[in-house]
Amino acid sequence: MNAPAQPPATTQPPRAAPHVRSDYPHLLPMTTRLRDIDVYGHMNNVVYNEYFDTAVNQTLVELGVLDLNKSDVIGLVVHSQTSYFRPVSFPDRVVLGLRVGRLGRTSVTYEFALFRGEDEAAAAQGSYTHAYVDRARSQPVELPPALRRALEPLLRAPAPA
Repeated sequence: MNAPAQPPATTQPPRAAPHVRSDYPHLLPMTTRLRDIDVYGHMNNVVYNEYFDTAVNQTLVELGVLDLNKSDVIGLVVHSQTSYFRPVSFPDRVVLGLRVGRLGRTSVTYEFALFRGEDEAAAAQGSYTHAYVDRARSQPVELPPALRRALEPLLRAPAPA
């Protein structure tokens, strides 16, 4: 009797190296909060997404392209991912780096890095994609021209050929 076929071994893609501050055109200083820290003494993984979300929304408000209560077009997170490199704790001062990885027709992929203190290498980095929808109907819409113009300066530079 033949042995059952073994599923093919899966391989993980190589882990990305931590990004550096100069990779990000927009930097936002923050301070960790005591409530961010878990029983292991470091910032809990779910909190990083709160910081990333704050960075995006604060930036959009500051750029004048988002009114949290009145904007007809809003971004909904449809994908996110984060890689962690070193712990962050309380009361660390951190800097969030923000850039735009992709400006689509109806979506934007934001890329982030969280830097601890004066560290040049990211403690964590990730991305998430906002699908833009009509607030009232929750139907996809094209990016408003003002949003596109505001985000273009944050576009990640293309990789050298």
